[in-house]
Amino acid sequence: MKRRTLVAAGLMLPAVRPALAQEAYPSKPVQIFVPFPPGGVADITARPLAHVMGRLAKQSVVVVNKPGAGGSVGAAQAARAAPDGYTLLLALSSISVLPVADRLQGRPPAYELDQFAPVALISADPTVLVVRADGPYKTLKDLVDAAKAKPGTINYGSSGVYGTLHVAMEIFAQAADIKLFHIPYQGGGPAVAALLAGQIDALASGPAPAIGQIKAGKMRALAVWGDKRLAAMPDVPSMKELGYDATFYIWSGLFAPAATPQPVMTALRELVKRTVEDPEFKEAMDKVETPIAYLDAPQFKTFLDRDAARLKVAVERIGKVPEN
Repeated sequence: MKRRTLVAAGLMLPAVRPALAQEAYPSKPVQIFVPFPPGGVADITARPLAHVMGRLAKQSVVVVNKPGAGGSVGAAQAARAAPDGYTLLLALSSISVLPVADRLQGRPPAYELDQFAPVALISADPTVLVVRADGPYKTLKDLVDAAKAKPGTINYGSSGVYGTLHVAMEIFAQAADIKLFHIPYQGGGPAVAALLAGQIDALASGPAPAIGQIKAGKMRALAVWGDKRLAAMPDVPSMKELGYDATFYIWSGLFAPAATPQPVMTALRELVKRTVEDPEFKEAMDKVETPIAYLDAPQFKTFLDRDAARLKVAVERIGKVPEN
């Protein structure tokens, strides 16, 4: 009888071991890749997200900036990371643009969108067209008139070739029937610095990085890419009301490698949901005047597919762009 009991217990061990091996997520530090330098929309969103996630999970969650190629470098590294939930990606809407752009430029994509599993949409804001406050352009009409008078001489910065800010400006340039000169930077933060230093004439920016400079009198906002005015900038007209068919929203979303196990994804989604509902995270986003636009994974996937299809058309309409 005793031996039979021991044999039965032995037969049960294989079933018990996997259950014992599955640790609660997260059980070690998590890193969130931001594929841009500090100071841009993705970085501004990722830092409070990581801080509150870490507090709630009682585990270290750190932001790791991985800039390069308009976001391709960091995204590609995240796509190749171990699918265990411990390396995540906080990406902008350009995540769906870059593989399309790589093909247009005649090179293999650095990654494919299906290498990622959407976790949650965090924020969404229309881009804002800004110039230096002491510059010659007081209105969007001033900029358009100058560009038509001297095609290709007015320059603008972006977060990289075919990055979020580049696509927004090219959509506007096409709608206004003007030609501008593109100067790519490693991210939105360096592009803002270049505008303030007088190295570029204009910039498409997320509201969060620009609004402090606007309030400080260093930048002037000429228009927003949304279909209506921003609550934070009630005096700035939308492209639509000025007669330009140019709409572009810069959103930020959290992704995991596609093969991440479902139990980990479930725990991660729940942690992110608790994070965006946390008063500390809400307060941090309010401070940078970035509205939370949370969508859980299934709804985010629907949103992402629709946005990717729209941006694919826009990028293909832009066509191959010289990489200055």
